[in-house]
Amino acid sequence: MEFVSKLYWELEEQLNFINLETDDPLKEAELATQVIVNSLKQLKQHIISKQKFKSQSEEIKFFKTVKPKFLSKLIFQISIYNIHSRMPKGGERIARKYLHHELQNLRRYFDNNLDFYKYYRTGSNYLDHKYFVRGKHDIRLTLDTFYFETDPLFSTSHDYKVAKIIANDLLQIYLEDAISSLERKENSMETQEFPKIKLTWTEQKTALIELLYALHTRAVFDNGKADIKDIASYFEAVFNIDLGDYYRSFLEIRLRKTGQTKFMDTIREALRKRMDDADER
Repeated sequence: MEFVSKLYWELEEQLNFINLETDDPLKEAELATQVIVNSLKQLKQHIISKQKFKSQSEEIKFFKTVKPKFLSKLIFQISIYNIHSRMPKGGERIARKYLHHELQNLRRYFDNNLDFYKYYRTGSNYLDHKYFVRGKHDIRLTLDTFYFETDPLFSTSHDYKVAKIIANDLLQIYLEDAISSLERKENSMETQEFPKIKLTWTEQKTALIELLYALHTRAVFDNGKADIKDIASYFEAVFNIDLGDYYRSFLEIRLRKTGQTKFMDTIREALRKRMDDADER
């Protein structure tokens, strides 16, 4: 399974890069979907043409734990794309109501698949030989109808359900964070007074996160007593932007092989050039 491990690591690297370099959630989901589909194609080709399972337990492990890791990412990104493409216009309150409705849809899926959800969450294995072995489908075990349209060499009756559970867990966190961000923005706008002129941050989101951490590290707000959360919330309100999981984004910035302070370097050079140009006049 060395090939599979390497393929998954490469996929994670590509998705992290897309997340760092893309601010538009629709564009990010579109790009992410492309690379995930490509990885799944490679995985499928490897399993069908090269990988022969040594035992039934090895086959079960692949379809219960390995394939769902890849497939769940695809389900998650497609869900994100659909959510944002259908997002109604009209302000934070309407958006928040819409996202709450999407959360309810997740819970509905959970309710409709409660038996398998309990089976999977409790680490049960007594039906694995039916759920995660190819060609062993049993219509009495709550099959999704599209199972019969999938490639029988690369699908079992329940590997998609596992992937869906994983994706829904990620999606629940995503939606709850988005709702919390909207609530913070609403509260901030109600309790703080801002200039009548509104400015929108049009650089990349990671650039503002880099600046956020630089200013916090330099202790320029409230004599260094301002919390990073408060500064981030203020930036989101003032610059009309959702910074998302800025802790994770900062970690990924730190892990860059080159250009950890890419934005700070560019503004320093831009300011220096402006000063030089002014001196020449």
